[in-house]
Parts: sequence; C-alpha cells; structure tokens
Amino acid sequence: MGRLVPAVTRAFDILELFLEGDGTLSAPEVTRKLQLPRTTVHELLTTLTARSYLVSIPEQPGRYRLGVRTYQLGSRYAEQLDLAAEGQRVAREVTETCGETVHVAILEDADVIYIAKVDSTHAVRMVSAAGRRLPAHCTAVGKMLLASLPAAELDARIAGRELAAMTPNSLTDPAELRAALTAVRERGVASEHRESNPDVSCVAAPVRDSAGRVVAAISVSVPMIRWSEERETELSGLVVKGAGELSARLGHRG
Repeated sequence: MGRLVPAVTRAFDILELFLEGDGTLSAPEVTRKLQLPRTTVHELLTTLTARSYLVSIPEQPGRYRLGVRTYQLGSRYAEQLDLAAEGQRVAREVTETCGETVHVAILEDADVIYIAKVDSTHAVRMVSAAGRRLPAHCTAVGKMLLASLPAAELDARIAGRELAAMTPNSLTDPAELRAALTAVRERGVASEHRESNPDVSCVAAPVRDSAGRVVAAISVSVPMIRWSEERETELSGLVVKGAGELSARLGHRG
C-alpha cells in the first residue's frame, strides 16, 4: 500500500464533516472539529470551493455547504450501482464469516425473488438458486420486506389472497402473519423456522437505499442440525451488520 497524502486526507476529512448536522459549516467549526491549523483549513476550503466541491452560502457569510461536484460524483456512483452485484459481494463476506448460505432478495407482488446467493461452506447445506421465486410469507426475507411496507400497500398485497403453505410450519392465517410482521418491525430482524423448507431456519435484515427505503433483504439460512437459539442470536447480529454494509454501498447513511 502506498503512502497516504496528508493534504488529500484532510480535504476528505473536511468533506465528510458535511455529512453531519444540517450540512453547513464555518471555517472555525472545521478547525475545531479536526484540530487543524487555521491557515491549513482556510487553504483547503478555498481549494474545495474553487473546484466546486464546496460552495459559500450567500445568505450566511462565512459558512459553506457541499457543492455541485459532490452531487455529480454521487450521481455517477449511483448510476453504476448494481444491487445484485453489490448483494453478491456482501453475501460472500457474510458467508466467509459464518460459513452458512446467504441470500439477498427483493419483493415482487407477494413473492420474493432471490437476486444473489452464496453457498454454505459445509457439506450439508440449503439447496436454492438465484432467480428462484418463493411466497414472501414463508421466508425470513419475505417477512422482512412485507413488514417494511406501508399499511395500505401491505393490505393490497395480502388482503384476500390465499396464503399457501410450503411446509406444515408455514403461516397461512392472515391474522397470524400480521402479528408476525408486527414482531418483525419491533425487532428489526425477521426469522422463519422450517416454514419454507422443513430442514432449514433463517434470519433476515432489511437493506435500505440512499433515501432510506427498504429495497431488499439479506438472510442467513441454516440447516436444523446446526441451528440453536444461541446460533440464531449470533446470526441475527451478523445479518444486521451485513445489511448495514450493503445499505451503505447503496448510499444509505443510517
């Protein structure tokens, strides 16, 4: 790894300060927050302003906000984002940590579609594939995605619809499903125990985009021979961390 350039590092430190608070800062505030010499801060602010990464606020003399160049870079980054590709990368990282099968899924109508999958490193593993479609109410990712919908949209997707069973443990009663989704909202994590596969349990967490909208869910699936309450607690923390990483790659700042 090459040497970091101090002046560039300081410039980025300044830009990242604008992610906090109301998005405006003065030179004295930057000096105080970063503990840099006033002359250095002045030179960096002048340079960033000249390159349109910052702009001075006419109605607030001495204060700055992010400039159009940061928007242009962010827009170009967003254009190049691929949820499936980013999901595959994060899923691989989660699998490398826990050794279990990891999925990333999106919601379509009342079903989930797996858009990324990384297999377990164990000999006994879940059999599935990217592109597969399953009823949302039978899966942890599906429950997470359904629980994230506004009430009216949730009603439109499940009201009057038969909730088909995939296993004897599947939720087929609308009232029970709604109660389960309420619990998911409270916990921030969804789980399913042998509801889509009689030999597998899963935990899932929500993936958010730059606007804070839930656009996908990521899950860890485990054969029952390796499942326990302790394992569920451990994997719940891991899947939340993975969801946070994928959300950050999509521009979410939660």
